[in-house]
Amino acid sequence: MDRDTIAAGSAFSEIIGAGLHAGGISRSGGLTEPREHSMTIWYTADTHFGHENIMRFCNRPFVSASQMDAAMLENMWKAIGPEDQLWILGDFAFGSKAKDSAYVEQIFNQLPGAERHLVVGNHDHKPTLELPWDSISHFVELQDGPENQSNTLCHYPMITWNHARKGALQFFGHVHNNWRGSRNSVNVGVDVWDFMPVTFADIARRANKLPPNKHWGDVEHRAKLNT
Repeated sequence: MDRDTIAAGSAFSEIIGAGLHAGGISRSGGLTEPREHSMTIWYTADTHFGHENIMRFCNRPFVSASQMDAAMLENMWKAIGPEDQLWILGDFAFGSKAKDSAYVEQIFNQLPGAERHLVVGNHDHKPTLELPWDSISHFVELQDGPENQSNTLCHYPMITWNHARKGALQFFGHVHNNWRGSRNSVNVGVDVWDFMPVTFADIARRANKLPPNKHWGDVEHRAKLNT
C-alpha cells in the first residue's frame, strides 16, 4: 500500500472519529448534534475506489485516486446515518489496488451505515467479493419508497423488470457519466450524482424529469409511464 493511500486513510479516520464523537457530519462538513435517526436506504454505484484511470475516463475532478477515495467516503459519512443501509450497485473498486485484499478491506471498513450490501458489477472480483458484505447478489428486488414498492437493483440498465407496470423503478450503474437513464430506470452512479449516495426520493425526482425509454412501448405496450 503506498504512502498516499495510508495518509488518506489516516486522515479520513480522524474525520470519522470526530463525526462519531459529535454525533455526525453535516452536508456542509460541520459536525451535527446527536439525533434520533430512522433507517434510510442509500444507493450508489461505480465508485471504482483506487482506480487512477477513472479520473481521466470520466473527467472526475480529483488529482489522485487517494483524494478521490477520501472524498467519496467523506460524502457517504455526510449523508448516511448509523442505522442506515448502503447499497452499492457494482464496481466497488478497480485497478491494481482492487487486487490488494488489504486495500479493499481498508476502504470497506470505512463505509458508514448499519448494513452494507453489494450488487455485483463486472469489475467486482475476488478481493471485493470476499469482504463481509451483509449481502452479495447480482440482482435484487428491494422494497423502498412511499408506496413501499419492490424496485429492481442491477448493475446494468434494463428496459423492463418485475412490477415495472405498477410503478416500480429500476436502479443501475455501469454506464458512468454516459447516460442518466430514463423515466423509470435511473443511473445511481457517483459520476452523475456529484459523488454522493442518493435516496429513493432523490432518484424518483430525477426519474420524473428524464425522458421515457424509446423502447418502453415495444416491451410494455399496454403499460403507461408516470408523467
